[in-house]
Amino acid sequence: MSAVFFDIDSQLDFLYPAGALYVPGAERIVPAIARLNRHAAERGIPVVSTTDAHTEDDPEFQVWPHHCVAGTWGQRKAESTLLARRVVVPNRPGELAIDGARQVVVEKQTVDVFAAPNLSRVIERLNGDEYVVYGVVTEICVLYAVRGLLKLGRPVTVVTDAIATLKAEDSERALAECSRGGARLARAAEIGAA
Repeated sequence: MSAVFFDIDSQLDFLYPAGALYVPGAERIVPAIARLNRHAAERGIPVVSTTDAHTEDDPEFQVWPHHCVAGTWGQRKAESTLLARRVVVPNRPGELAIDGARQVVVEKQTVDVFAAPNLSRVIERLNGDEYVVYGVVTEICVLYAVRGLLKLGRPVTVVTDAIATLKAEDSERALAECSRGGARLARAAEIGAA
């Protein structure tokens, strides 16, 4: 059975108090995300890391505060979550050269990673039997990733101690939706990344 790990939006603007769209307490999950990514790399499991990569005048800024503008400090992933042998897949159609990459960074411009033009091709190419999802924010981008994977009929596990939320009650609803949809909820230790 082949797995693919999905590290959702572990970017500086979300994870730390200096970030433009800080998720309170999110810095506490950075070590768990880093352990999960390393665990995957050590076992030859690919990691798909999604990242917001907004333009200065991105339409999303009509809904959310200015954040994760491509090329800025806040758009970068937390250093400890980065793996060697990574490739960035830009948020535009084009050639997909991911062979041999341990970490595939998929840039996106909306909360739904499945709107990124290359994600479906990345998933096809990696062809995982199981998907392990974690990151920020539980009730938004993590939920969209889980919904998309479940819609494709892929088995999904959400790592509950490697996700952060804006509102506890929204997170509970999102995790309940994930469970009802067929996703399994687990802690990092159950994945083997303690």
